[in-house]
Amino acid sequence: MAVITTRGITKTYNPDTIPVHALNGVDLDIEKGEFTAIVGPSGSGKTTLLNIIGGLDRPSEGKVIVGGQPIEELSENKLIDFRKDHIGFVFQAYNLIPVLTALENVEFVMLLQKRPAAERRERAMELLRAVGLEDKVNKRPSELSGGQQQRVAVARALAPKPTFILADEPTANLDSTSTAQLLDIMAELNHRESVTFLFSTHDQRVIDRARRIVTLVDGRIDEDVQQSQPATS
Repeated sequence: MAVITTRGITKTYNPDTIPVHALNGVDLDIEKGEFTAIVGPSGSGKTTLLNIIGGLDRPSEGKVIVGGQPIEELSENKLIDFRKDHIGFVFQAYNLIPVLTALENVEFVMLLQKRPAAERRERAMELLRAVGLEDKVNKRPSELSGGQQQRVAVARALAPKPTFILADEPTANLDSTSTAQLLDIMAELNHRESVTFLFSTHDQRVIDRARRIVTLVDGRIDEDVQQSQPATS
């Protein structure tokens, strides 16, 4: 069964004034363990689609089903809880909490889930080791490079063991070395733990590593192809 299903997703902004049609009937299925990039020119609807799949925005029409749950049927409070438990987010701007250490940032969602302190600490340390930051656990974001901050963000996204990870332009602020390191980590987690990654990106380095590429043009899927031999760093 697909972990993400969209059917007839349409999003229109300003419907009562000057309508802007961001998405026009998007049907998409993402299976467990995919490493998929959504690509397309600026204004094609990539980020809008990710925001709707992640429950950060609501479609004007259509359905989004995550792990069997139609999320557009959830109230705002239930949607917040659903995101917390099922969807991990990695953003372009990292979105770490400045006053918390790397370890505390990774623990944060688990704290909201009311998991025991020992379990939170063990899981956070395991993930920081997985992203190569076991020596940075007590550093705050201002003491980390951009690439290191984004690795903390990946660890934080993975902490609650979500159904999938949504990564919106995760490499946009990173240099080539940091991008290669981050993609290596994501690809390893995808391979080793079958973590599902769905990217929105302009970055050819991400596109080259993806195993499936979905191209949006004018809010519609223009092309959907599998890459049999994704590039390696």
